Amino acid sequence: MKNRQRPLTDIIRFLAFSLLLVVLAVYASGRIEYPWQWYRVPRYLFTMEDGHFLAGPLLDGLAVTLNVTWISLILAFVIGLTTAVFRLSPSYVARLVARVYLETIRNTPLLIQIFFMYFVLAPVLDIGRFTSAVLALSLFEGAYASEIFRAGIVSVDKGQWEACHSLGLTTFQAYRHIILPQAIKRIIPPLTSIAVSLVKDSALVSTIAIYDLTMQGQVIVSETFLTFEVWFTVAAIYLVLTTAMSLAVNMLDRKLGAPA
Repeated sequence: MKNRQRPLTDIIRFLAFSLLLVVLAVYASGRIEYPWQWYRVPRYLFTMEDGHFLAGPLLDGLAVTLNVTWISLILAFVIGLTTAVFRLSPSYVARLVARVYLETIRNTPLLIQIFFMYFVLAPVLDIGRFTSAVLALSLFEGAYASEIFRAGIVSVDKGQWEACHSLGLTTFQAYRHIILPQAIKRIIPPLTSIAVSLVKDSALVSTIAIYDLTMQGQVIVSETFLTFEVWFTVAAIYLVLTTAMSLAVNMLDRKLGAPA
């Protein structure tokens, strides 16, 4: 019973804390000599015409952000898992490839990687800016996800591997049926941070003219000069999105009974 009440308690605490932040923000705004024009913001979220809902530029940008995020997230997990397996492989070449990839990605800024992918590799590979952004984000987040996958795999008791070998399972079969199902339950919480980080990092794709949420915010600010109103709204959308992801993963974590 207590475990069932805990998610509800967490939500109530979060809402109370959010309300406190809103009160503080309203109080602070009254002491700043700035002509707040919040009434102009809703039209950039949505409008109603003849009873029909029409998404505004911010919601259009959010849709692009979500598309970039979910595709990049899937690819990042695939890349991360592959890299982790390579690092644990007895093959020297596989370990070398994984090490070069990790050191290159983790020791260079994401913004530079996006520029390199779009301005250097995209013309060679004949891909557009959306694909370039997805590949850059996937490679970047995949490098960090690989360490999480590797830690989860290593945490599985060695006796499980011995049991797999004694049953005559191949390495692929051992990973698929025995090792990964146990490892996944242990790495769900840290993988959440990868997903949340990806949502925030996706804002950098605006630098190559992808009209995501951040880029739409920049356009609106340049046209209306509603600097604080628009950026606070954009920040609130990111906050709601990442918080919803965290809560969803926490519920999944409890359902699977993953260890804390």
